[in-house]
Amino acid sequence: MSRKGQSITLSVSERDKAELENLALEFGMKWGDRPNISKLIEAIARHHLIIGKNHDWTESRLRAVHRAMLALADIGQNEQAQIIAQLLLERSELPIPLRTEIDNFLGNLPPAWRLEIDRYILREQPFQLSYQDARQHIWNFTVRYAKVTPHEKRQYLDCWCEETEGNLDVEDLQHNWSLRLDRIQDAAVSPIVGEWRRSGLAEIDVEMHLLAGLAFAYQAKLEDKINEWLPDKAKVKRVVRRVSSTFWFIREVMQYAPDCVIVAPENVRSLIQEKIKTLYQNYGLDVFS
Repeated sequence: MSRKGQSITLSVSERDKAELENLALEFGMKWGDRPNISKLIEAIARHHLIIGKNHDWTESRLRAVHRAMLALADIGQNEQAQIIAQLLLERSELPIPLRTEIDNFLGNLPPAWRLEIDRYILREQPFQLSYQDARQHIWNFTVRYAKVTPHEKRQYLDCWCEETEGNLDVEDLQHNWSLRLDRIQDAAVSPIVGEWRRSGLAEIDVEMHLLAGLAFAYQAKLEDKINEWLPDKAKVKRVVRRVSSTFWFIREVMQYAPDCVIVAPENVRSLIQEKIKTLYQNYGLDVFS
């Protein structure tokens, strides 16, 4: 004669019941095709499943993991960012405002074409990108290197493409494009044959001299090849940096214009000079006074 099991009654809310059923499904505790909470409790009682603490993460750990999620999203690693988002949502100690933010993040995932670009970048697979801008102009790019880069709190696809028509940068950098991703409403993306450009974006060396307080306050960047004090000029620092886009470079250095002088190459120095001339004209000043 089989022995009947003892029955117990659980008094839980509908939400908790749903969570228990989800756990039962997750661990394969089912009666037919339906989740079986009794089997779940039995597995816990027999130590087939181990219960762990879910409220022992400190605030600093939660913030660090959250920052990692945002950093991955910023560089286009959206699938990895989603995994971390799901991990955070499993924590019971997650504050409600942060939980809401993460729910919103998961509810506003990038479109399929954007995820496809992320996968191609991860696999180092060249691809064709076609889209129509707000002026109804159709752009076609043969991309042989790309990375997602945050510029001024926006995500851009910085890429090396075979096409150069319409690029206004200096000649050596005209294969480089910086495409603002949130302005692309829809796109066609497909793989192409050929090699991924291992050397990355095209680059030129730009030399600048930093003066006065900026020379002392300047913090070296990864792109800097040389960062040294000039022996024959007091309080002047010489920096040589690898630059892949004069547009972003100029936007950065112009905010320090009085204490930052571009020395070489001449074509980049000329771009800065034109910016300064325009600034003089806008303020009604004589460039030669």
